[in-house]
Parts: sequence; C-alpha cells; structure tokens
Amino acid sequence: MRARFYVPPRLEPGAPLVVVLHGCTQDAAGYDHGSGWSRLSDEYGFAVLFPEQQRANNANLCFNWFNREDTRRNSGEALSIRQMIAAMADAHRLDAARIYVTGLSAGGAMTSVMLATYPEVFAGGAIIAGLPFGTAASVPEAFDRMRAHGGPRAAALGELVAAASDHRGPWPTISVWHGSSDATVAPLNADLVVEQWRGLHGVAPEGVVESELGAGYTRRAWRDADGREVIEEYRIAGLGHGTPLASSGPDACGIPGPYMLEAGVSSTRRIAGFWGLIRAAPSRAASDLAMAAGPPAAARAERLPTGGKDAPPRLPDGGVGRVIEDALRAAGLMR
Repeated sequence: MRARFYVPPRLEPGAPLVVVLHGCTQDAAGYDHGSGWSRLSDEYGFAVLFPEQQRANNANLCFNWFNREDTRRNSGEALSIRQMIAAMADAHRLDAARIYVTGLSAGGAMTSVMLATYPEVFAGGAIIAGLPFGTAASVPEAFDRMRAHGGPRAAALGELVAAASDHRGPWPTISVWHGSSDATVAPLNADLVVEQWRGLHGVAPEGVVESELGAGYTRRAWRDADGREVIEEYRIAGLGHGTPLASSGPDACGIPGPYMLEAGVSSTRRIAGFWGLIRAAPSRAASDLAMAAGPPAAARAERLPTGGKDAPPRLPDGGVGRVIEDALRAAGLMR
C-alpha cells in the first residue's frame, strides 16, 4: 500500500498521531479533503497518517477487512499499516501513548481489524459505517455481514478481539458512528461493534442516552468503573452511507461530497474531542500557525498526489519500504 501523511508547521515532539483509513473507491487525499482531518491537525497540532489502498490489492480500493491474510497480527495489510505507524512515529518523534485510528466503511472495518490485532498500539479508535472484527473471511461473507446476516452470536464478538493478540488490557476507547438509513452497511453493525467492545471494557449494556433537540442524532456513552467514557455511539437520523459532516456552524469541518454527507454534526471534530485531541477553541499560537501556513490544509492535501512544491510532506515515492525498514531497525524491531 501507499502512505500519505500531513504534518502541521513546527509540530512539537511528543504530538499525537491520527491514522485515517478511507472507504472503497476513495483515496487518501480525497477522504482528507472531505473529512477535514489535516485542517483540524493545523488547528490543534497533531500528525495525520493516511494509508492508501492500491488497485493491485483490491480493484475497488477497499481495504481487505474480510481476508484472513490481511486481518491477522503481523500479516498482510494489518502489518503494513502497523509498519507505517512505526515509521511515522519514529520520524516525527510522536507520542506512542497517543496514537488513534479511524475509518469509513471498509476503512471502518479495517479500523476494527487494527484495534483488535494491535490494541496496545492505539489509545482509541473510531468506526464510521463499519463492521466488527473477525466476522467475515470471504467476499460472500463480507456482503452478508454488511447486510447484518449471519456471523457469530453477539455474545462471542468480544472473544474474537481477545484471541487476536496476547494483549489483556487496557483496551482502546471506541467511538462508533452510523446513519439510521444506511443501505450499504446495515445500522445493526453499529450495535455489534459496541457489543464487541463492551465486555472487554467491563461496562453494563445500558448506555447513557444524550440527545440534542433538533440536532438529528442520538449519542450513547458507556463509562467504566472509574467513570471514564470508554465507548460512545452516535446514531444519525436519516443519514445514508458515509462520513457525517457539518459544513457550517460551530461544528464546521470538512466538505460534502460522495460518501461525505452533511449531517449538521462533524464526526471529525466530535471524534477528536472524544480522544482529548482538541479543546473548546484552538490556541492563539495554533491559529497563527494555520494563518502563516497559507492555503487551508485540506486544499493542500488535495494536491498531495502531485508532489507539487507546496504539497504537504510525504513519504518519498518508491522509498516507503526503505523508510519503514530504517524506522523499524532504529526501534530494534527489525535487523
């Protein structure tokens, strides 16, 4: 796979990293443009990594979340993404305790894979219109699970995560987003993702229901024994298959387009808030940095594949493998 990334000007050592996985038919730059992750990173000072699928691996540019070779620890696409994270964290001196992952659709299902196979790597994950880990091992099974047909019983879903690695906690926090009118990935999958992680976090089935009058969504949250919110779920009324955006108002972030849907609530901002990456308002220093940087981050990310002189920093073409290997050797993970 390819690797794209965005680093804000003068990124401080020990900054967080957000890993963003696009959906089928999308690419890294297009998903960033729609979701606004690099723009948000300019405001709040974190790095963003965009693994990018290639047609040689999947004709529809989907991450292969249903292929056993690509969904096991230290194997296939899961390992490739893990290696990209290691390279990024080493090259930019990022905080290993503040690495997060999010994705849409197939990218959301691959987010489930990364959280299950490398739970010690991630402080949190966000699954948008995705599916739980380990429920499909072929294309026909994938389509069945997308329709919420078949698969393991709900009570056994947590066992799939527990068996995916030797990790025994603490577990990443989980944010789940789904539209109530999603005809591509059935909304029941959101309930299954919550169920997969609820037992691992040791929280009761009942969540705290929060709704905002006229906002068009319902949020549930689950707290652990210490009162910390470890799972949240947003259900967006009437929304189809895509990433929920707010193109105006205080939540504004991102640009509507195919599978990037106006919802009046920004999943990007809310997810970043759940992870503790953003404050009520950006600091003056962060705002000055964003203004000094020139064009908005999302616009620069659009030009990322061209390699233009003002494109964001990127892994060198043809050199991704070498950069990753060098980083892994430096970390003592490879000889």
